[in-house]
Amino acid sequence: MEALLETEVAGLKLRNPLVLASGILGNNPSLLKRVEQAGAGALTTKTILPEPTRGYDNPVVVELPFGLINAMGLPNPGIKEFERELAEARSEISIPIIGSAGGGTPEEVAYVAGRLQDAGVDAVEINASCPHVKGHGLEIGGTPDSLEELVAVVRRSIRIPLLVKLTPMTSDIRSLGEAAVRAGADGLTAINTLRAMYIDVDAMVPVLSNKVGGLSGPAIRPVAVRSVYELAPISDVIGTGGVESWRDAAEMLLAGAKAVGVGTAIMTRGLEVFGEILNGLSNYLERKNLSVRELIGRGRDT
Repeated sequence: MEALLETEVAGLKLRNPLVLASGILGNNPSLLKRVEQAGAGALTTKTILPEPTRGYDNPVVVELPFGLINAMGLPNPGIKEFERELAEARSEISIPIIGSAGGGTPEEVAYVAGRLQDAGVDAVEINASCPHVKGHGLEIGGTPDSLEELVAVVRRSIRIPLLVKLTPMTSDIRSLGEAAVRAGADGLTAINTLRAMYIDVDAMVPVLSNKVGGLSGPAIRPVAVRSVYELAPISDVIGTGGVESWRDAAEMLLAGAKAVGVGTAIMTRGLEVFGEILNGLSNYLERKNLSVRELIGRGRDT
């Protein structure tokens, strides 16, 4: 059964293709251990910045029938405190840990990435696409030129696998992926959230304190699938966005993803969603007489 589910992405060997997406859970070691116990093949930390940040004031999340809009503001303990937390988690967790690195400049992101490497992560994911924090993410990695510069600076600071999380808010996501790969990325994560807003018609004001947030959940899955389909020929891809069931995971793999990120579904359904997806995916693979490795990209054979 386990052999059916094994995969590899950006040089990381995974017991199964499910990856905890960045930004969903905190970095508490016991909580990250629960992600492993729930069945994930790898986990991604929340985005870590050079210094502690408290994020935005409440309300920071709006739940809608088709997903969530959130504007957390990248709350995090800063890299120095996180190193202590990571050391504790690393001693207890056997699946790959991907450290998400952020910052306001390429040099800040590289600094965090280097510290994450030294603290024991197995790979670094650059958050080059956060849609709602001024001076971070999308603002420093939203175009091919800026992304290529960002990735090149970070690549020089680490030796471990480097992933880049891409924005869907572009007319040509393949060009972004090609820029990242040229600069030394080993893999891509597609996609981050889409910039969105929700206005309370009774109060007649935007609900989020930041007004604008990032849309995640089922509404963005078709965008994520299309993005994976376009990016898979140029790089290993972790397909992320609206995955809630084994069918969603299978669709990402068929589009060419080597692994599948799970995020918003954890907030709405709990960590049990990992086991539910894995059970359904295993049954599907047995019916089709295929392994995950054999399923990857099969939807492209047309």
